[in-house]
Amino acid sequence: MEKVEAATPPPAARPASPLTARQEARRRRILRASAQLAGRGGFDAVQMREVAESSQVALGTLYRYFPSKIHLLVATMQDQLEHLHATLRKKPPTGDTPAERVAETLMRAFRALQREPHLADAMVRALTFADRSVSPEVDQVSRQTTAIILDAMGQEDPSPAQLSAVRVIEHTWHSALITWLSGRASIAQVKVDIETVCRLIDLTGGEPEPGGPGVRGA
Repeated sequence: MEKVEAATPPPAARPASPLTARQEARRRRILRASAQLAGRGGFDAVQMREVAESSQVALGTLYRYFPSKIHLLVATMQDQLEHLHATLRKKPPTGDTPAERVAETLMRAFRALQREPHLADAMVRALTFADRSVSPEVDQVSRQTTAIILDAMGQEDPSPAQLSAVRVIEHTWHSALITWLSGRASIAQVKVDIETVCRLIDLTGGEPEPGGPGVRGA
């Protein structure tokens, strides 16, 4: 059974926000090194000492930003989703309904992760292993996923029913990633599951009112 690397120093608080330009550049190097190591060898390849060396920061500095490997990989997933969201905004989905647009968006996200299977596996494992201490990072991943879905829907001010549908869609997408990564589902099966759950959006009145609030689809 895999052992999750524990932080040897005591967990420390992350740097206060907002970061200085130098701190932000350092954080970006750390996340880039994490993604590169995970992309080459998956979860086990991400060792904190190697991340520190690759990003040219002291090991103690790395632990001040990310108290453990799990914190680091979950933050890496949020960063990857943020980049993906920016890409999706440049080329919005073309579906006629909110459900079609969200399904198209999530499948594009899935295919982006499919191109980096080791990285995807490492990030999803970290989410699975995350305990309460990683809640801030996990919440960031959830918020980023929600933003991607709402952008695709064209909803700036979603109703409670729509937010409930979005949560179910997020859970299904996460589950689909796990089943695909474990070899228990094909890409075709994932697509069917995503399209099926996205129909919940149309049942909650996902199409914005003419002239009403909305944002450009992603």
